[in-house]
Amino acid sequence: MTDMQSKVMTAFGSSRITPDDVRFKDVETLSQKLAKAGWSGLVGGHQGMMAAFSHGIRAGGGTVTGITLEVFPTPPNNTLSEEKRASDFFERMQMLIEQGDAYIVLPGGLGTLAEFAMTWDLLAIRVLEPRPLIIYGDMWQPLVEMMKRQLVMSVDHGFDSIVYCQTHDEVLQALVDT
Repeated sequence: MTDMQSKVMTAFGSSRITPDDVRFKDVETLSQKLAKAGWSGLVGGHQGMMAAFSHGIRAGGGTVTGITLEVFPTPPNNTLSEEKRASDFFERMQMLIEQGDAYIVLPGGLGTLAEFAMTWDLLAIRVLEPRPLIIYGDMWQPLVEMMKRQLVMSVDHGFDSIVYCQTHDEVLQALVDT
């Protein structure tokens, strides 16, 4: 990537992981490094992994936009630079996917899985131009490996868009390499 100053990293992750969790602190540190490398953030809310990502982006001098749902109130202590309200989950997911220049999949649950799967599919069938889809940590890799064995893919290159990263340095390098 040539001009990271204008690049947006969309983060998908659990809203239930709390600040006392080691994964929260790790993501906070990682996103601070991303901001210092010129990335801004895009998240689906202001709790859990999304809060960790937001805190780190802001601490690193970057900006972070939250695409939140109109049905949920915005807490007064969030760290979003800007908030855009979506009327439903589908509009929210569309905004998160279409506005990202790269994606990082953090620890999460079914919502994170849905966001990851939709993004992955759109990259695989080339509805989206190629861009990094980073799986961070070890949570998702066993599931993806099982899917390699079981899924009937619509394209032969479907798994090529996924980049596995275990460390902060690997994430930063994956963004430089693509």
